[in-house]
Amino acid sequence: MGYTYLLYLLIFLPGTLLLYAVVPQRARGVVLLLASYVFFFQLRRKLIVYLFLATLVTYGIGLWLELCQRRSDARIQAGADRKAERAANTRRRRAVLWLGIALLGGTLLFLKFFESLCSHLNLWIPSASLPVIHLALPLGISFYTLEAIAYLVDVYYQKTEAEHNLGRIALFLSFFPKIMEGPICRYSQVARPLWEGRQLTYQNLTYGAQRLLWGLFKKLIIADRLNTLVGNLFGHYGQYQGGVVALGAVLYTFQLYADFSGCIDMTIGTGEMFGLKLPENFRQPFFAKSPSEFWRRWHITLGAWFKDYIFYPLSLTKGIKTLGKKGRKKLGKHYGQVVQTLIPLFAVWLCNGVWHGTGWTYLFYGMYYFVLIVLGELMEPGVAALTGRLGIRREGWPWRILHTVKMLAIIFTGELFFRAPSMQAGVSMFTSIFTGLGQGGLTRGTLLNLGLSWQDYLAVTLGLLVMLVVGVLHERGVHIRERAAGWKLGWRWGFYYLALFSVLILGVYGMGHTPAELLYASF
Repeated sequence: MGYTYLLYLLIFLPGTLLLYAVVPQRARGVVLLLASYVFFFQLRRKLIVYLFLATLVTYGIGLWLELCQRRSDARIQAGADRKAERAANTRRRRAVLWLGIALLGGTLLFLKFFESLCSHLNLWIPSASLPVIHLALPLGISFYTLEAIAYLVDVYYQKTEAEHNLGRIALFLSFFPKIMEGPICRYSQVARPLWEGRQLTYQNLTYGAQRLLWGLFKKLIIADRLNTLVGNLFGHYGQYQGGVVALGAVLYTFQLYADFSGCIDMTIGTGEMFGLKLPENFRQPFFAKSPSEFWRRWHITLGAWFKDYIFYPLSLTKGIKTLGKKGRKKLGKHYGQVVQTLIPLFAVWLCNGVWHGTGWTYLFYGMYYFVLIVLGELMEPGVAALTGRLGIRREGWPWRILHTVKMLAIIFTGELFFRAPSMQAGVSMFTSIFTGLGQGGLTRGTLLNLGLSWQDYLAVTLGLLVMLVVGVLHERGVHIRERAAGWKLGWRWGFYYLALFSVLILGVYGMGHTPAELLYASF
């Protein structure tokens, strides 16, 4: 029962909304909690125990941190040495925090990497003969684990009060619209609005339904239709080269974006129906002018999590600050700052690669962007000086077009390696783009042998054009649904029906069709 299944769209979601509307306000949080656990159980059955245990750990560690602080304050009030007690309390609370992180993060790492670790040890040490056991991942564990760790860190730094209501913690971690692919929320953003049970309103229901429909448009018309082509091409990469591989990398990138951002649209739309504003996770990433800007626009909540809980804490350590000071003294302000950020940035991108999975392709993906971002920072003063001498306007259209082409090439290349079955396959596919360019793969009917008909390509093209137009309008600050809300009733509902029938006519569904699984749900 994923977000695109009829069982979810026609029964589960309307039923939850109806029950939410008729119960007293104080019971609405309980309705959402029960619906979330039913949703999880229907998809993962007994693996729900991991979610329940993670909830108990998060709840208990948060209260333990609060208890340590209360006892320390009481000792100081009773006359204990203030400085010594505060130092001792910091050590106690830090130990409690790391215990919570170890339990939550350790479970995630064990489930994600145990199978791969055993396989690699058997390969490197044949005599080891370790049993390779496949461990199923609980739904959304990568997402709710980061949310739980962020909550504990915020409680530790007293940015958030420890929650005494177990139900509120449980709902925060399990809320069914965001459990599969996020966005990664902070406790202070959503926990209390979720539990307080806000009144359903016509505006929230209509705006939420619009956003959900837009997500279905991207998922069913673009992502699910491209799933067959991408699977065939990457699954049999040795049979293709040249322009076919290049086009495959481009189409996979659009498939991933349509799939992931489409799911986020459905998530945000569903949350909006219940009066909840979830954080945005995408902001027209293909309009980025640099790798760092791309990641400020793509999977925004993951990037913000890495920035707040890995980059900044590492940057503020004594050793890193000393390194930056020496770097600025010897290399100047700009390059000294680059030196200071090298280690925190490396840690961020290493974690980014590891977070996505166990394969070497994911690690390469993280290091790929690390190198590009560092090179961009190192080259920036020289580029600025050169363009200034040549009189090139960096805000002019020619320069912006050049940057757009460059960034698209960087993005498509990165996603090719991200999707490749192995590093060897990624290198083979990348080199084949250039060695096989003159072999006419695009003109011999190869594309029609990848599982899609010309009608499918037409539907994908139309879908991509619509997505491009909407992206351009959003980049210019024009929000279509807000404009549509101001139209006359006939025009407004005509637009809604047009959007709905576009999904029904062009979407991939029906007898014998199994909706493609959400791509990021496996990370």
